[in-house]
Amino acid sequence: MFVDLSSCPCFGKRSSGDPEPDRDPVLLVSGIGGSILNAQKKKKLGFQTRVWVRILLADLEFKKKVWSLYNPKTGYTESLADDTELVVPDDDYGLYAIDILDPSLMVKLIHLTDVYHFHDMIDMLVGCGFKKGTTLFGYGYDFRQSNRIDKLMEGLKVKLETAYKAAGHRKVTIISHSMGGLLVLCFMSLHKDILRQQVFSKFVNKWITIASPFQGAPGCINDALLTGLQFVEGFESFFFVSRWTMHQLLVECPSIYEMLANPEFKWKKQPQIDVWRKQSENGEASIKLESYSSVESINLFEEALRQNELTFEGNTIALPFNFSILKWAAGTRQIINNAQLPDGVLFYNIYGTSFDTPFDVCYGSETSPIEDLSEICHSIPQYSYVDGDGTVPAESAKGDNFPAVERVGVAASHRGLLRDKTVFKVIQKWLGVDQKISTMHSKTSRVVDVASTHNVIV
Repeated sequence: MFVDLSSCPCFGKRSSGDPEPDRDPVLLVSGIGGSILNAQKKKKLGFQTRVWVRILLADLEFKKKVWSLYNPKTGYTESLADDTELVVPDDDYGLYAIDILDPSLMVKLIHLTDVYHFHDMIDMLVGCGFKKGTTLFGYGYDFRQSNRIDKLMEGLKVKLETAYKAAGHRKVTIISHSMGGLLVLCFMSLHKDILRQQVFSKFVNKWITIASPFQGAPGCINDALLTGLQFVEGFESFFFVSRWTMHQLLVECPSIYEMLANPEFKWKKQPQIDVWRKQSENGEASIKLESYSSVESINLFEEALRQNELTFEGNTIALPFNFSILKWAAGTRQIINNAQLPDGVLFYNIYGTSFDTPFDVCYGSETSPIEDLSEICHSIPQYSYVDGDGTVPAESAKGDNFPAVERVGVAASHRGLLRDKTVFKVIQKWLGVDQKISTMHSKTSRVVDVASTHNVIV
């Protein structure tokens, strides 16, 4: 179903004479890269440095404080700096961490939309009568970790219970974006109380998911494990974390492995990785196009990353393809595949369309082939595309396997969906918002730079 773009009636602030609107609480849940991360010394609580997202000194701070290794004993990805831990600020009822991801003065002055994450949606909801701390909350989290790790699951439970109680024991509507949908799905499947009653259905009335990679994001994730990921494109990318620096983190992130293509899903066409290879046999060279399916790609990852390493504080650290994470991620995939929507919970799905979205990835070319597979990590990928939001194929985002009340396709990019007027209009309809309370553009949503009050070094 496609909705025509029209004016968004819920922007605006209520006049002082308007009655307090009757609203069920809303909890916004971000996706990968969608939460501010601060670094702090483990034994010196108080002073924090924002390490994600930041524009100034981004690459340097990222290498010093965000580069990590997966610990198979604990299941957590831990910073290489032994005395450092990453934390998510919970200011403004959890909304600060998912609003403007770099709230520095420079970013606000140039209005860099790439880091204005949930900002416009928060603005819209406040303009529609939702009140921060009573009927509007946010949940940001350490997106390096698995979508089913205990700390993230418990954090979501606490946030849901807080919203439920603050609104007078009214059930919550969750609005999740991207990987946040997988996090919510894992919570829904795993988190039960001691009576085996679904905690999800106790606290949640509606779940609205936006651009969730239910069946994976083949092109983007395959390439992220091999060459990295660029969160900001264009001129601004020169001030941001580099693709290679990001790559060295993602190889150790369970969340990335959990978004590999689902090999059990009945894709219209199975995703694959192609490599133009130069081979020598009996002294004769030949060039051959090799193709790897989702399952066969594991062998490719292993060979391509066999020599991958980084240097940290003078030490060389090997970062091969991580089979311990792969095993954990396979367990997460089964949880996702077996998930069922609890009775009484209404499910809605918004997915992006009309953008070329990477699906198959090719490395090398017939005229410039790959000889050793490790060369892939330093090559430029070529994509074949399908319809989607530029990151998640529409086929995957629609593949929730739930009895949805409604699914809506919107022509917008992956992050653009969070500020799209059509998306806002659809969400307002699903929330049952009384549009009569709104008049003009809202100025009620304000992002405060907590560095001024919370000892955060930016």
